[in-house]
Amino acid sequence: MEILPYNLSEQDKKSEVTRMFDHIAGKYDLLNHLLSFNVDKYWRKRAIRELSSSAPKTILDLATGTGDMAIAAMQVKPNKIIGLDISGEMLRMAKEKVKKRKMDGKISFILGDGENIPFSDGTFDAVISGFGVRNFADLKKGMTEALRVLNREGQLVVLEFSKPGKSLFGRLYRLYFSKILPGIGGLVSGDHPAYVYLPQSVGAFPDGDHFLEVIREAGFVRCYCKPLTFGIATIYSGFKA
Repeated sequence: MEILPYNLSEQDKKSEVTRMFDHIAGKYDLLNHLLSFNVDKYWRKRAIRELSSSAPKTILDLATGTGDMAIAAMQVKPNKIIGLDISGEMLRMAKEKVKKRKMDGKISFILGDGENIPFSDGTFDAVISGFGVRNFADLKKGMTEALRVLNREGQLVVLEFSKPGKSLFGRLYRLYFSKILPGIGGLVSGDHPAYVYLPQSVGAFPDGDHFLEVIREAGFVRCYCKPLTFGIATIYSGFKA
């Protein structure tokens, strides 16, 4: 049965997302790079550049998955990065990856829920997330929690898939994303519903100005967004007043 992204109860969605990512964790990185033609690496680096002016020393990576966004954040030379995710298998892959790169002195990971962040108010200089917040059961709650754990002037940077326009490129991309990608992803991962869920979740995510409105309602100020690669992905940022 195909997974529908936003028609489940909050707890059911969390349970289903956890099960799904636990199951595909071993193939997740391979498929990310393959299905995005490796452009996902550039997107993460580009998103982290938004932190350059604030030079955060403590960073929380929400929905860290296998840790690629946390690893990319090392380019701003923080003292500490903590990755948080609800999937134990994804975190196991992240820990192995970071240890292999000898970054485990700076990057650590904990199992937890991004909508109920297990840290005190004002703990971090920055909160980041790469391709994870669209899986939240309650997006505004997650962004409110992100604001809570930021210190004053702390910065949020979110990288998410978005929907390109109605150009020829946009039409071709939607064909690839909705028809071809699920077939390849399902074949390689052995979990076809997980890669049916991907385009569904992107389609349901409130991208562009709609997501900016979500983070403004959560309490962020000076919010902006920057589309990447013809609008396939978008960087969102805001600050704690």
